[in-house]
Amino acid sequence: MEQASVVLFWFAFALYVGATVLYAYQFILRRQKVAWWARFATGAGFILQTLAIGANSVANDGTPLTGSNQLVLASWALVLLYFVMEHLMRIRAYGAFLVPVAVILMTIAQLLGGSRASLAPQPEVLSGWGVAFHVALIVFANAGFAVGAVSSMLYLFQGTQLKRHRSTRVSRRLPSLATLQTVSRRAIALAFPVYTAGLSLGIIRAIQVDVGGWYFDARIMMSGVVLLTFGTYMVLVYRPNISSRTSAWVAVTGFVFVVILAVIARTLPVGFHVFGQL
Repeated sequence: MEQASVVLFWFAFALYVGATVLYAYQFILRRQKVAWWARFATGAGFILQTLAIGANSVANDGTPLTGSNQLVLASWALVLLYFVMEHLMRIRAYGAFLVPVAVILMTIAQLLGGSRASLAPQPEVLSGWGVAFHVALIVFANAGFAVGAVSSMLYLFQGTQLKRHRSTRVSRRLPSLATLQTVSRRAIALAFPVYTAGLSLGIIRAIQVDVGGWYFDARIMMSGVVLLTFGTYMVLVYRPNISSRTSAWVAVTGFVFVVILAVIARTLPVGFHVFGQL
């Protein structure tokens, strides 16, 4: 099953790379037939990646919480959210931006998998539903934050182009400012309670383990910063007197904190929350 997982992973990776090229071609030239093939390749890659994750779980009697596996799960969740958004909101331009992010995450996962010397002590396999749900919720929330941040960055770019009365091929292909803002708001509005629930499960686990001073751990404190930042976004985005650019910058800043947290979670070798050993 381990070999099957590796083979499925690389087939999925190849399909995502092919989809990235097709999405870029379609985004620039607006070829609807190419868009269909891009979505087909993404869908086929998603199915194969799902099978790869399942085979890996069977081979290891659970899902190992290695840094590389976490990135693979994050890429899977990102593609899943893309399909949900595309079918529910009928917005197809995001494939050109989100699928490449999934490819980057999978690439980094392979680099980490091949060089573990810089990582924190290797984690154990998921042990208990509480930890499993904690990890799953955080992964899905981070994928939602990524969607919101990408949409916010596109909003800032599009807004700058319009303010300067400039028009490029990329800006002409992007959705309207209202659509970009709506996608960002909905993605983060869905991800925020999921992240809160995942963080709450982690806190409950920390209390159960009863390690003194666990709340001073750098990872846990950084998680609180992420929660506070996106909580601020949720307040700002629903206040009519706050600039949309301000809330967009807060969303981008929040995702920068997510990336920082992902780095220190896997590289800082001390503290209560040594990654995967909750």
